[in-house]
Amino acid sequence: MLYLGCLIPYRVPSYEVAARKVLSRLDVELVDMPEFNCCGLPIDPISHEMMMVLAAWNLCLAEREELDILTLCPGCSGTLHKVNTILREDKKARENINNFLKRDGMEYKGNREVKHLVQVLVENVGTEKIKEKIVKPHRGLKVVEHYGCHILRPKEYMKFDDSENPTILRQLIEPTGATCLNYVNKRECCGYPIMAIDEKIPFQLAGDKLRHMKEAGADALITICPSCYLAFDLNQSRIEKLFGEKFELPVLHYPELLALALGIEPDELALNDHRVRISKILKNGSGG
Repeated sequence: MLYLGCLIPYRVPSYEVAARKVLSRLDVELVDMPEFNCCGLPIDPISHEMMMVLAAWNLCLAEREELDILTLCPGCSGTLHKVNTILREDKKARENINNFLKRDGMEYKGNREVKHLVQVLVENVGTEKIKEKIVKPHRGLKVVEHYGCHILRPKEYMKFDDSENPTILRQLIEPTGATCLNYVNKRECCGYPIMAIDEKIPFQLAGDKLRHMKEAGADALITICPSCYLAFDLNQSRIEKLFGEKFELPVLHYPELLALALGIEPDELALNDHRVRISKILKNGSGG
C-alpha cells in the first residue's frame, strides 16, 4: 500500500508523480490508502501516546488489506517503523494502544512491514533489474546525494544500511549512469525541522551544504525526503540572498532522476514544480 503522508500531496506532488511512474515501469503494483491519516510524527513531542495511536491506525489499515506499506517520506517511514517495532515487542504498550483502536473496531496485530521507497527498490526490485531497464543513462552528470535524518535513524528501529556511512542511495544512483560525488558534511541535517522556530539556522545549515556540494563539482542534488527537498529547492533563492552567493543547484527527487533514465518523458513528470530549474540538465543531454 502506498502511504503518502501529509506533506507530499499538498506541497511536493512532483515526488509522488515520479514515484508512481517509476514503480509502474518496474512492475511494482501500488494500492492506495484513501483512509490513511497523519503518521503522528509532528505531535510526538506534545503527545507520544497520540502519535502511537495515529501510526497504529495506519498499520491496522495495512493489516486489514493484508498488504505491506511503502512510504515516500522518511519521517513517515521512521515513525511507522518505530511504532511497529514498539507494539510488536511491548505487550503493555500494544494493549494500551488497542484500547484506543477498538473504539473504531480496529486492532493492531503486528503482521505487516513498512519500507521506504529506496528500501523497496534495493531489496525487492534490485539494482540489477533497475540497470536492465535503463534506456537513457545520465552519462556525464555529476550529482551529490542527501539522505536526511529519519531514513536511517534511529538505527535500532530502521535496521537497514549504515546510519553513519549510508550507501543505499548511491547504490540506486549509479545504475542511472550518473556519477555520485562525495562532499563535506554529507550526513548533516538540512535544518528544515526548525524552520518555524528560527529560519536563519536552517538557512545556515542548508547554505553550508549547498556550498560544499558546489565545491565538489555537482551538477545536481538528489534527495529522497520532501522536507529536505523544500529546504534545498524552495528556499535556495532565499539562502542565496541571505549569504550573497549563487548556487543555482538543481534539486531532483531520486525517482525523477530514475524516471528520466528509464526513458519516461520529461513532460510526463511535474518538473515545472521545481523552483531551481533543471532545464540545463536536460539540455546537456542528461536523461537522453
